[in-house]
Amino acid sequence: MELEDDGRVVQVQGARMPRLGFGTWLMQGDDAYDGVRDALEIGYRHIDTARAYENEREVGRAIADSGVDRGRLWLTTKVWTEDFTAGRLRAAAEDSLRTLRVDQVDLLLLHWPNPDVPLERTLQALADLRERGRIGHAGVSNFPARMLERALDITPLLADQVEYHPFLDQNALLDVCAARDVTLTAYSPLAHGEVPKHPALAEIGEAHGKSAGQVALRWLLDHHVVTTVPKASSHDRRLENFEVFDFELTDGDRERIASLRKDLRTADPPWAPDWDA
Repeated sequence: MELEDDGRVVQVQGARMPRLGFGTWLMQGDDAYDGVRDALEIGYRHIDTARAYENEREVGRAIADSGVDRGRLWLTTKVWTEDFTAGRLRAAAEDSLRTLRVDQVDLLLLHWPNPDVPLERTLQALADLRERGRIGHAGVSNFPARMLERALDITPLLADQVEYHPFLDQNALLDVCAARDVTLTAYSPLAHGEVPKHPALAEIGEAHGKSAGQVALRWLLDHHVVTTVPKASSHDRRLENFEVFDFELTDGDRERIASLRKDLRTADPPWAPDWDA
């Protein structure tokens, strides 16, 4: 895995993936359309959506209307667990392509693990889509470290998208990603509002003329294998999240962040896997 230019792009398995993306979870209708249009105007070139978000239509329309060349844009979507059998996964992927108005997505993720469908069958269906050129790369989301290792032994995967922020330990997963040339894509990087109000992160930010949120994003991007997709509902927040490549944390800053609690998980639904698996 190799960082390019000023660290805004990572080369992983030969793919050039923008390290900072725009997440669209909980954005629907005009909010999703306007948010993606604004993000692309700011300079984001990595958009993250999912079938379960129910906003692929608006995301696709915003991309089409933006004037940004498709070849300069990284687009990720996800398939929900009920569509993990081979036939349903292919149908879901094709429907996403139509709804997003594209011939191919750069990355298609399995949104959560599904223990009721053999992983081998689902991953083979993903591999088939990749071989047919309908997806550029395959990946997973919410797979803990040992589950990711098992999946990687079945087929190549580019990414594992999981919750990650300064209050959650993901070292086991980071080790797997570094060893297997996989990017860990951090969702909820601001811990659902916990990051901006944390005094230590705010103090570090003040020393750099930055916000606590920018400190958290900079800390994530200091991890060589990490990409991240923060969501922001306003132009100012989207712009703030984008302006994180013009400062560096000190060793003291990183030590202070390392001392923070590391057990806050904000996404733990009933269908979540055993996170220690």
